[in-house]
Amino acid sequence: MAINLDEQDGQTPLDPDELAGLIPGHLTTKGDLNDWEQENILRAVQWARRQRKAEVLSEAFCRNLHKKMFDATWSWAGTFRQSDKNLGCDWTQISVKLRNLFDNTQWWIENGTFLPDEIAARFHRDLVWIHPFPNGNGRHARMMADALLRSLKQEPFSWGSGGTLVKADNARAKYLAALRAADKGDYALLLVFVRSTT
Repeated sequence: MAINLDEQDGQTPLDPDELAGLIPGHLTTKGDLNDWEQENILRAVQWARRQRKAEVLSEAFCRNLHKKMFDATWSWAGTFRQSDKNLGCDWTQISVKLRNLFDNTQWWIENGTFLPDEIAARFHRDLVWIHPFPNGNGRHARMMADALLRSLKQEPFSWGSGGTLVKADNARAKYLAALRAADKGDYALLLVFVRSTT
């Protein structure tokens, strides 16, 4: 592959087998790849918004959404990773951890454990931590949280109005700081960030 994929803070490196799964052969820069992925993701956003009665808290929806987001970019779109990464659970435990997350989230909803924003923020953080796919986990987890909110008849998050949160900028730095605080059990920054517009 001719693209230099220097990872930035918070990104997961791809192994050679995963890199070989790149579908478009005409991309030459990381910016080209980001733009190509973003076009793919915009189609997935439209698909997700049309899913009125989707069972968001299911492995099938989780995989389908990732596939819709990246099927024109990566041959492995919608397929769980098969190696350990710099973050995430052991790859052999992905299905189990997802089932636990979906069950816990359903329990929070049914029992009113948290307000909807906190349920979606906690769901997002846990999905990022599981890191089910070789790449695109942050973007996927944000779309999953928004789909969960829509299923609860709530407005999707603004995510700091940071666009894709892929580029190294102030919004991405705030997002990563909020996630790291949530990793330690403090969701205050994440709850502010997900509804912020700066």
